[in-house]
Amino acid sequence: MTTATRPVAHPRLARWVVGGAVGAAAASAVAYVATHDPHVAGNYPACTLLTLTGFYCPACGGTRAVYDLLHGDVAGSFARNPAVPVLVMAAVVWLAFRVVVHRRPGRRQRPMPTWLPVALGVATLVFGVLRNIPGWDWLSPA
Repeated sequence: MTTATRPVAHPRLARWVVGGAVGAAAASAVAYVATHDPHVAGNYPACTLLTLTGFYCPACGGTRAVYDLLHGDVAGSFARNPAVPVLVMAAVVWLAFRVVVHRRPGRRQRPMPTWLPVALGVATLVFGVLRNIPGWDWLSPA
């Protein structure tokens, strides 16, 4: 057998290693954003889509929204990018659910519904279009 087709000896261990690596990367990114103010010009690069076209991408203002959220300014976070606080809350609920389900003995984890990635992609596209409609300034980054 080649190494590509050899089964993983400890799938639970591999899952924990991958989960730990993802968690460590996320914690590092959050720590960096928490300590480097994106409101100060020059700390982060400008959005490429905004620079080239003048249109806001769905993520425009996202770094400032995360920074504001980490510093307790929920209203400021919603003003920068209203999707960020909603997505953070959804991620926390999903993670808590996964931990609770994982701890129950004999409980099988259901796979992610196939429609969910499509729905998230469509919602992101719609949000990106809506925040560029003239007069809808409440969706544009403040």
